[in-house]
Amino acid sequence: MEAPPVTMMPVTGGTINMMEYLLQGSVLDQSLESLLHRLRGLCDNMEPETFLDHEMVFLLKGQQASPFVLRARRSMDKSGMPWHLRYLGQPEIGDKSRHALVRNCVDIATSDNLTDFLVEMGFRMDHEFVAKGHVFRKGIMKIMVYKIFRILMPGNTENIEPLSLSYLVELNVVAPAGQDIVSDDMRNFAEQLKPLVHLEKIDPKRLM
Repeated sequence: MEAPPVTMMPVTGGTINMMEYLLQGSVLDQSLESLLHRLRGLCDNMEPETFLDHEMVFLLKGQQASPFVLRARRSMDKSGMPWHLRYLGQPEIGDKSRHALVRNCVDIATSDNLTDFLVEMGFRMDHEFVAKGHVFRKGIMKIMVYKIFRILMPGNTENIEPLSLSYLVELNVVAPAGQDIVSDDMRNFAEQLKPLVHLEKIDPKRLM
C-alpha cells in the first residue's frame, strides 16, 4: 500500500510575543519601612519574597549603532536555582495613551555555564552588580523594592557597597503584546503608593 503524501502545514503556534509594562521610582532608605508596610496592606495576602541576586550585563558590538545587550542573573541566596538570561527590547515611549513604559521581553532559565557560553559567542561583560530586596505581588503585577550594590572587585560578590542612599522601586507586568489595558491597572495601583513613592514612565535613555 502506498504511503500517504507528506503535507507541510504552516506553524500556527510558536513563541508568544511578550511585553514588559514598567513604572519606576525610588525611595530613600529612611522611608523604606513605611513603603513596605503600605505594600503589605495593598498586595496579595502573603509574605513578600526576599532576594539577593547577582546580575551581569553583556554587550555584543556589531554593525548597528548600539550594541546588542543581554542580562545574566543568578540567585545568591537560593541554592539550585538556574541562571536566567534576559533580553529587553527598545522601549516604546511615544504612545501617550499608555501609562507605562512598554518593551519587548524575553526571559529564559539556562544552565550554569551561561556566562562562558556568552563569552564564546563574542559577548563581553560591560558591568555587574548585586541586587537585594523584596518582591510583592498584586494579581499579575509584580512590585520589586531593592537596593543596588556596586561590586568593588570584578567577580567578587562578597566585596560590595551600596550604590546610593535609596531603594529602586519597580512595578511591572509581563503580558502578551496588545494587553495595554494593564497599564491602567498599574497607574491606579501607583496612585495608592503616593506620596511615599512616585512611580513614573521613565525613558532609560534619559539616564545615560
